[in-house]
Amino acid sequence: MIRIEHRPSVSPFVAQLWRAHASGVETMTSVANSTWELVVWTEGEQLLTSVRGPETCATTAPVPLDSSSLGILFAHGVHMPHLPVTGLVDAETPPRPVRDGAFLLREGSYPLPTYDAAEQLVERLVTDGVLVRDALVADVLDGLAPTVSPRTVQRRVHATTGLTLGTIRQIARAREAALRLGDGVPILEVVHELGFYDQSHLSRALGRFIGRTATELAQGRHARPLSLLYSPREGAGAAAPGRSTGRDR
Repeated sequence: MIRIEHRPSVSPFVAQLWRAHASGVETMTSVANSTWELVVWTEGEQLLTSVRGPETCATTAPVPLDSSSLGILFAHGVHMPHLPVTGLVDAETPPRPVRDGAFLLREGSYPLPTYDAAEQLVERLVTDGVLVRDALVADVLDGLAPTVSPRTVQRRVHATTGLTLGTIRQIARAREAALRLGDGVPILEVVHELGFYDQSHLSRALGRFIGRTATELAQGRHARPLSLLYSPREGAGAAAPGRSTGRDR
C-alpha cells in the first residue's frame, strides 16, 4: 500500500504539497501531470533529492521498499532558469544524496523542506532567484484573457511548463474525469460534464493519461497503486486541510 497526504498552498509558486509512505509494493502507475516537482525520498539507508519534470502519459514506476517521500509540486508558470523544464519533460535530474540535512540546488545548499512548512524553502528559493514565476502563464491557465498575442502565450507557456496549452488542458481534464469516476459519478455523466466527444474519447484519454479504464476507476480496481491524483482545481492560494488516502501514490 502507498498512503499519501496532500494539501494546496497559499503560495502562488506552489500547486500542491504531498508526503507518502510505501510498504509492500514494488511498482505504481505514475499518472500524467503537467507540473514539475522537487522530491525528497528514502531509498534504503539513503536520503535523496531530485527534480522531476512533467509527465505526458501514464507509466509504471518503481517504488523503493518501505520508503517515505515528500514533494513540492510547483504551479504553472514557475520555473528554474538554470534548469529549463523543457529539458525535463518525462525525465528527472540524477538523484543527489542529502548531507547533514541539506541538499544542493544550483550553487546553493538548502535545508530539507517539511510538509507543514515547505513554503519557507520556496520563499528562500524565490529570494535567491532560483525560482521565477511568469504570472501571465498562471493567469491564462486560470482562464483569464491574455493581453498578448496567442503566439506569445504559447511560447511563454512552453518555456515555463515544457508543454503546450492543449496538452496541459487534456491532462487536467483526464485527471478530473478519473476523480469523478472514483467518486461514483456515472461514466456518461462524466463524458457530458467534461466535454468529451463520447465514451470512446473518454476511454482513450484515461488510458493515455491515467493508465486505467473508466470501469476500473469507477470500481476502485487497481492492479497497482496510482500516483498523486488531485483535482487541477485545487490550485495555489486556496489553503485547505490535508487529505489522506490509501489509493494514491
